[in-house]
Amino acid sequence: MTKIFAAILATTALVSPALAQDKIEEFRIGVLGGENAQDRMASNECYRAAAEELLGVPVKLFTPADYDGVIQGLLGGTLDMAWLGASAYAKTYLTDPDAVEPVMVKTNMDKSYGYYSVGFARKDSGITSLDDMQGKSFGFGDPNSTSGYLIPSIEIPTHSEEITMDSGEYFGEVKFTGGHEQTIVAVANGDIDAGVTWADGMGAWEDGYNSGALRKAADAGLVDMNQIVQIWQSKPIPEGPIVLRKELPERVKLDITTLTASLPYMDADCAYNFMAGEALGFQPINHDAYLSIIEARKSKM
Repeated sequence: MTKIFAAILATTALVSPALAQDKIEEFRIGVLGGENAQDRMASNECYRAAAEELLGVPVKLFTPADYDGVIQGLLGGTLDMAWLGASAYAKTYLTDPDAVEPVMVKTNMDKSYGYYSVGFARKDSGITSLDDMQGKSFGFGDPNSTSGYLIPSIEIPTHSEEITMDSGEYFGEVKFTGGHEQTIVAVANGDIDAGVTWADGMGAWEDGYNSGALRKAADAGLVDMNQIVQIWQSKPIPEGPIVLRKELPERVKLDITTLTASLPYMDADCAYNFMAGEALGFQPINHDAYLSIIEARKSKM
């Protein structure tokens, strides 16, 4: 990896000297919820170490209990970087348009950067679609999750005139589990009848698809995908962006963007953990890719 860092440094050293004038004392990465804090730290440790070697300053990981903790850290300037979901980015932007800028997005194996909200239940429950969910419990991850709440809360009610997102009307109970991993475990354990999470929708269901929360849970042995069935799928959702605090020095932004783009070539195992499964890597992205999600977020305000 050191040779590749040398190449990155040599490349970024060619930029204007003005970019290198401002320095930082440390770099702080916020990691969204969705799995327990220890697993989040482990999945991102290789990226943290790579960023620290490249930037030459301490790089720290922060794993708040919920999505809003990361959002508030970015808004308050106590975090410098995060991989946000599209809805979390929309909330950040709507609160302060000048807080962060999207720079990179995960690229799927087919070169797209979309994914899906996926509804699922235990196979032995007999539930095969939303039509079987009347009177049953439905779990969502986090109010600031795109696939874990925003999109399903908009699209699921269009399945039938009977369906609403209010507990006790169509669903017996609608509850927030706290994150994607918690939803998956709750369904697998029979604590709730069904839930939603995120997946790229590519590859085999038995593997948890190529990437996403189901893949991570399957890899970790938290769920046997052969015991789970898919009962619903959203329309394509734009993958959430890696964002950087706008006030960071331009040299730091350039270094981190280059590191992120180079990760699959530097360390395939690190990239697999960081990207939650198999993916091509990352590509540049900007604010315009999230206009539809921002409008969807506004509609729920």
